[in-house]
Formats: sequence, C-alpha cells, structure tokens
Amino acid sequence: MSPEQVVLPYATWPSPVSTSDVARSGLRLGYPTVLGEEVWWTEDRPAEGGRTTIVHRSADGAQRELLSAPWSARTRVHEYGGRSYAVVPGEGVVFTNFADQRLYLLPTGGEPRPLTPEPEEAAALRYADLVVHDGQVWCVRERHDDGRVSRSIVSIPLSGEGEPRERAGGHDFYAAPTISPDGEHLAFVCWDHPRMPWNGTELWISRLADGTSWKVKGGTSESVLAPRWRDEQSLYLISDWSGWWNLYLVGIYGTSPRALYPAEQEFAGPLWQLGAVPYAPMADGSLAVLHGRGDLRLGVFDPDSGVLSDLDVPYEGWDAVLATDGHALVGIGYGPALPRSIVRVDTVTERVEELRRDVNELPDPGYLPLARPVEFQTRFGREVHAFLYPPSNPVARGEGPAPYVVFVHGGPTGHSVGALDLEKAFFTSRGIGVLDVNYGGSTGYGRVYRERLRGQWGVVDVEDSIAAAEWLAAEGLGDPARIAIRGGSAGGWTVMAACCASDTFAGGVSYYGVSALADFSATTHDFESRYIDWLIGPEDPALYASREPVGRVAGVSCPMLLLQGLSDPVVPPAQSQAFVDALAERGVPCTYLTFEGEAHGFRRAETRSAALATELAFYQQIFHS
Repeated sequence: MSPEQVVLPYATWPSPVSTSDVARSGLRLGYPTVLGEEVWWTEDRPAEGGRTTIVHRSADGAQRELLSAPWSARTRVHEYGGRSYAVVPGEGVVFTNFADQRLYLLPTGGEPRPLTPEPEEAAALRYADLVVHDGQVWCVRERHDDGRVSRSIVSIPLSGEGEPRERAGGHDFYAAPTISPDGEHLAFVCWDHPRMPWNGTELWISRLADGTSWKVKGGTSESVLAPRWRDEQSLYLISDWSGWWNLYLVGIYGTSPRALYPAEQEFAGPLWQLGAVPYAPMADGSLAVLHGRGDLRLGVFDPDSGVLSDLDVPYEGWDAVLATDGHALVGIGYGPALPRSIVRVDTVTERVEELRRDVNELPDPGYLPLARPVEFQTRFGREVHAFLYPPSNPVARGEGPAPYVVFVHGGPTGHSVGALDLEKAFFTSRGIGVLDVNYGGSTGYGRVYRERLRGQWGVVDVEDSIAAAEWLAAEGLGDPARIAIRGGSAGGWTVMAACCASDTFAGGVSYYGVSALADFSATTHDFESRYIDWLIGPEDPALYASREPVGRVAGVSCPMLLLQGLSDPVVPPAQSQAFVDALAERGVPCTYLTFEGEAHGFRRAETRSAALATELAFYQQIFHS
C-alpha cells in the first residue's frame, strides 16, 4: 500500500475522470488517407451533436477542419456507415453529407457543391465506400424505395454533369470497389441474404468495357474481404477459407489461389462498416499488414520470401483501416496506456509520428487501468477470452474483493480490444473493476470460435458472461455479491438474457438492447434483417419464446437500468420499452432513460455524460445496498 493511499469503500474513490471527460473523448477517429506529406481523416464532434468532420493535415504539420457545422461527413449505408469521403488529388474531397445523404464535392478553399441530384425522396439514396478514379467517384449506392432496399456499385462524374452509372448490381450487398491499375477491370465483394459478411461473401471482377463479370473466389461458407490489385492480372485478398482470415493471392480469373502466410491468426476483422483496409501494398512490393489473435499487430510482409516481421512500435493494437500512397503509411494505433491515435509510420526505419489522439489530455497514469488479456473456462470446458481492468487509483484502495462490471460488446459478431478507454477508467478509478468479455461468437480468434454462436445466441453468450463473473469470484478478484453486467445492442440482449437466466448478477445495464426476436426482425434495418436466422434460426414461436428476454422476466431477480435512443433505426425503442413494461408487471426495480434524437450508439456529449452519470449512480446503489 502506497503511503498516499487511504482505505475507502469501493465505488466511492475520488477520481479526476469526469463524465464530461469521457463524453469529449469520443472523437471516433477514422478512415485515414495519405498522399505524400498530406494526411486526411474523419473525427466526430460530440459537443456539436456528434457530427462528423474531415480533418486535413498539410505538409507543414498544420491541421485544419474542412467541414464546419452543420455539414457532417457520415453515411447511413447499412445504418452502420463506414468510409464516407475520398480525396480528389489536387482538387479537394468528395463526401456524403449526413442530413440528406447526397454526395458533395468540397473544392480546396471552396464550398461544398452537390454531385448527386436531390430526388423527391431526399433520403432514398445513400453512398459509401468511396473511391476516386478517372474523374469519377466509384462507390456503393443504397436505394430505399417504398420499403424495399437494393444496392449496387455506381460511378458518378466529379464534374456534377451526367447521371450515375451502375457498374455492378443484382446482389443484396456490395463492398470494396477497386479499379485495376490499367483501368480495365473493377473488383468488388458481394453477398446475399441471409448471410452476413463474416458468414460468406464472394469476390467478383467486372470488365468495364462490356460489363462482363465473373466470380473469382468465395461462397456461402467462405468470407472474402478487402481485394487489392497487385498488378493487372492478379489481386491480393483476405479469405477465411482455412478457418482464419489469411492473406491470399489469386489470378484475375480465379486461377491459382495461394495462401501467402497460412497461420492461425486473423489478418482482418468483421465488415460491420464499409471501407475497412486491413493491409496496404507498398511501392517496394511489400505489404503492410495487421495480424494476430485478439488485437491486431502491425507488420511488414514480403510476398517473395514469405517473411513477416512485426514493426517495433509502441502501439500494441491497430484498427483495420490502414492507408498508404505506396510510401507513407498511416493507421489508427492504440495500446493499454495509449488512446486511439492517427499515426504515421515509416515501415523501413520504424519511425512513428503521432498526428492526433482521441484523448487530448490524460489524468495521472495511476488512475488508468492497464488491460490484461485473460482466459478462463466455462463450466462446459469452453475457453473464453477477455480483458481484465482492475480498479486503479493512486490515492485510494479498498479492502477485500472489489465490485466488478462484466462488459459485453455488441455485434454480437464483434470484438473488444485492449485499448486505453476513459469510459472504463471512469469506473476503475472509482473502485469498480471491469472485465470485458469476448464471448464465443466474437471475432479475432478464428471462424470456429465465432461459429460457437451459430444457433446459440442467448445461450453461449450468456453462459460465457456468467462464467466471467464466476471466474472473478473464484480468483478472489471480484466480490460475488457485487458483480454487475452491462452491454449495448446485442450486448444489451445478453445483459437481459443473463439476468433472466441466472441470479449471478447484482444488476444489469442495457444500452439499446434487443428483447423480442420476431419484432426485431420485422422492424430492424435491412442489413441485419435476416441475422436472427443464423443466430437462432428461422422464426419459430416456441424457440423464440425460449430465448428472448421479454418473455422470461420471471427469472429476473436484480435491478435493471435501460438506456435508449428514441431515433434508433437498428434496435427500435419498442425493444427496450417492451422489456421495461414486462419488468414493471413483475414488480422488478427498473430505471428507463430515453434520449431524443439519439440513434444506435450515443454520439452527443450531453447524452453520453448523462448516461454515464446515471450508470455510476446505479452501481453505487446496488453495490452498497
């Protein structure tokens, strides 16, 4: 015990990490682009309603925000969006504006002008995954027409003259349009309902002169991602044909597919948002790659020798959005003690330059928990991965096992990483530990691990979350009477389902969680409208009733806190309301907090601050009752 520390009850320790600190830290840095000494990226403005701007860093190091309010470079394709802008070399940037979902060209030093017409149904067309080539922007276009949703790949003249031209159509979903070096072929990824992109996708190529197209690789049980041209006759790609997302080389007609570095490691993540770029071809023929289990490390791969060398950089994990012009490399790195940051890396000298942090000012390191990867087994012998964040405070300590919150990520085909996170520090610095669980079904550990959830949503995720609480108690880390569970979206489902199935938890916190299956499938957005078929099975009243929380509230014995955005198109407010009403009928204590104008994932600083303050008060009440 440090002489400066005093013994105080857990969950009451003094902390400099405020709700406003956490709310302001949510910049959501994303989608870097690099050309020589110039770098662009997107970042959010929580204090301005959560709008997304584009930042440009010039060759002299000066950073400038390109879009002022009310402009917001954010796309609603798939509702989760993705890459919403592209650089037009020497001219400016083209972007999707959130309010009307039209494409605009922002000339250097000028004002945005629309490239796409404003139809009578203004929000009926959406654009994402933008690529600029030969005076046109190539992208995925999503059309909403009387409840029917369709998608295609189109090219749109940057001049603003002429109509968009469809380049590929007929499939339910598209991603990753990329043009061959000679400009003769278009490569793209596509898939159809009921598959999600981690279940099965296909790589197709289209000859632009006549529109002839053919499949190169992929299928119903192979996930192919991120095609990049090596030359006019071959492409790199990521495929999980072996059970792991590995790097491949394939001929233009699907000839001689070859695994370049076969390993039980992932070289990509799930395609929740369009525009992911998990590797980058460099001018010298090497590839900058991300790889690993769990967090992805940055390395350089030589396709000729087959040698993969990790770079000696301080960032232990990276988001799957690398950018290069062949020489400079820019990505988003993070670590247990480093917040997400836009980073420029010299792959030869390993020199690193940090350009922008998600968090500008950090408290004393003593208030920040360091993520520790842990593994434990369920009562059925399944191995589960997680990150442990013990309570940490330089001036206070507790006695005995600490209260803990089991964090459950969304998706459910998602993944939690070991990054510095002020939201977790908000709790750990006050004496509440966090165990962030990558339950069976999470990405980062191969196809077999994520296939554990197939047909078992509400079973495997629940069992693994309960096992996390039991492991904390067995290790003497967590007080078994003071372990709560919280999660958002699919994680909110797991929170509700776990509290229905077990009395393990002292309380549950659901952010915009799913509670009723048939209603969810009927009202959610098109992208996930058939997801339940894989997660549980085709609609079956008896099966659905046995899984969904709304019909199982009789098993809930702990207080609940539910938080919901009232403009959520992914998990509509009726999902939370139905569970709240069911709890009320049973007399179970429940607090329900709603937010006007918030959608799926809170973006406004005032919303995030209020939600976090309410959540802390909830824990303080249940942990000291």
